[in-house]
Amino acid sequence: MMQINGCPLCESRNLSQFLYRPDVPVHQNLLMRSRQQARDIVRGDLAMTVCADCGFVFNAVFDPSKLNYGESYDNNQGCSSSFQRHLDDLVGLLIDSKGVRDKQIVEVGCGQGQFLQRLVREGGNSGVGFDPSYTGPKEVLEGRMRFESRYYDESCTAVPADVVICRHVIEHVPDPVALLRSVRAAIGERSSAKVYFETPCVEWILSNGVVWDFFYEHCSLFTAESLSTAFEIAGFRVDEVRHIFGGQYLWLEASPVASVVTLDGARISELAASFSSEEKLLYRDWQGRIAGYARTGRVALWGAGAKGVTFANLIDPGCELIDCLVDLNPNKQGKYVAGSGHAIVDPLQLGERGVTDVVLMNPNYRDENQIILKQAGISLNMIE
Repeated sequence: MMQINGCPLCESRNLSQFLYRPDVPVHQNLLMRSRQQARDIVRGDLAMTVCADCGFVFNAVFDPSKLNYGESYDNNQGCSSSFQRHLDDLVGLLIDSKGVRDKQIVEVGCGQGQFLQRLVREGGNSGVGFDPSYTGPKEVLEGRMRFESRYYDESCTAVPADVVICRHVIEHVPDPVALLRSVRAAIGERSSAKVYFETPCVEWILSNGVVWDFFYEHCSLFTAESLSTAFEIAGFRVDEVRHIFGGQYLWLEASPVASVVTLDGARISELAASFSSEEKLLYRDWQGRIAGYARTGRVALWGAGAKGVTFANLIDPGCELIDCLVDLNPNKQGKYVAGSGHAIVDPLQLGERGVTDVVLMNPNYRDENQIILKQAGISLNMIE
């Protein structure tokens, strides 16, 4: 474990810890095939810290050696029609609005390559995807697209790129500037190249009191301002930052042009301090609510991704209050929650399990989930 004493972005020592949780599961999206395996998962500490100068939020005691992103890692959200609409919007934005056609695309952290395949197929592009968890064929689409089952780092700078896309990766990286500098080196002198990054918005998490949105995998969290700062330090000009997916995510567009580094951390520091003073009250309120539902029925959580796994471990680590977690991803069904060991089930099993109340981990999926339950003839209380 490495204790960080200076901001990984701007090197400031004007830091404040606002959340501490010891002994949390280091992974939320590993496929755990038995309850015992789930409970034996490697654990680490959270010491979420904010830089008052640039606004960067990070885990000051993060230990990357504890993590194992391999073939058993699955954070695919593509089984959800709501999330598919989000991906449709991004594909349309890139191809139709940003002109990503007939380009060489590099995707950093491509997962199983579905998003990159769409861009290659629908935009007439070619592409290379990097991800240590990738398990498919090395080449697809008649060689227009290839994959490398490894991390993208400074050793990948020989791979040319007109467009670099990175979705939901930088929050897993303890040194985000190093990642961005590798991207900048890969682009080289292609001044017309574009870079697009998507990552959670920590301002949304703090403003909405989402206590289950802080977990070990996400060691680096950004505001629009601190994300811009990171890119500027790495030698980019930030062209646009927008809030997407109901404000939960940031979408940044940048160009490989040097620019002035800007720092703006005051507002997020105030939000973090406010969150810190309310976090234990929020936690106790949820624990009381779940205990109340459990006294009169059976409770489930909808969403066995990082949010649901974190909530289960916070509120019910002993599997005494929550019956199960439900998820649309068939790879997760029949598996167990990392840390607590709760069962993960298909939504159609909620009726036979006698579930009366289900807590929705992400309000963006409410309408979709209600339709699934209605079509299955399952009636229960959905809680946010």
